[in-house]
Amino acid sequence: MKNLLQNTLALCLTLISLVTINAQQKRNMENTALLIIDVQNDYFPGGKMELNGAEQAGDNARKILDYFRKNNLPVVHIKHIALNEGADFFLPGTSGAEINSLVLPKDNEKVIIKHFPNSFRETDLLEYLQKNDIKNLVITGMMTDVCVDSTTRAAFDLGFKNTVVGDATATRNRELSGQTVRAAEVQKSFLAGISALGNLYAEIVNTADFLKRK
Repeated sequence: MKNLLQNTLALCLTLISLVTINAQQKRNMENTALLIIDVQNDYFPGGKMELNGAEQAGDNARKILDYFRKNNLPVVHIKHIALNEGADFFLPGTSGAEINSLVLPKDNEKVIIKHFPNSFRETDLLEYLQKNDIKNLVITGMMTDVCVDSTTRAAFDLGFKNTVVGDATATRNRELSGQTVRAAEVQKSFLAGISALGNLYAEIVNTADFLKRK
C-alpha cells in the first residue's frame, strides 16, 4: 500500500512538472510568429534557380513549421513573385513560383506576396504582425544572403526581436571580381553578420537546438 501511494505521488508530481514546463514553453513563445520566406519550387532541384542544400533547409523549415502548428502559434508564408524586368525565376503563373510542398500553407495561415527582397516592402506584413501583437520573429527560408538577410535587418529596424534558424535557410555560389565564393562560405558569412555585436539583428540557432529548448 505504501509503495502504491509513493508511486501515485511520484506520478502526480511528474504530471504537474510536465504541465508546468508546457505552460512555461507557451509563455516563452507568446507574441512570436514564424516567417517562412520564399521556400518555392524554383529553388529546389529542377527549378530555375537551384540552391545548395535547398531540400535539407526546406525539411528543417518543415520541422519548425510542424512545431508552430502543433502549438497553435502564428505562421506567415512569404511568396515572391518576380515582376522586375529581366527576371527569370519566380515568374507569375509558373509552377516554379509556387510554395514547395514541404511547407505548403494551410487555409488558416497567412500568405503574403512580395516583389522585393525585403518582405516588409510594399506588403501588409508589418500591419499583420502589429495587429496580432507579434513582437518576436522566428525566421526561415531562402536565400540566406538576399531575402532572409534583408527581411531580418528590416525587422530589427522595426523593433522585432529575431531568431534565424540557420540550417533552415539556404543560398548558392556567388561570384565576386571573377572569383567564386562557395555557398557554404556565403551562408556562414551572412549568418555571422546578422548575429554580430551580440546578436544585434538576430540570434542564430539550428533546428535541433531550437526544438530541444522548446
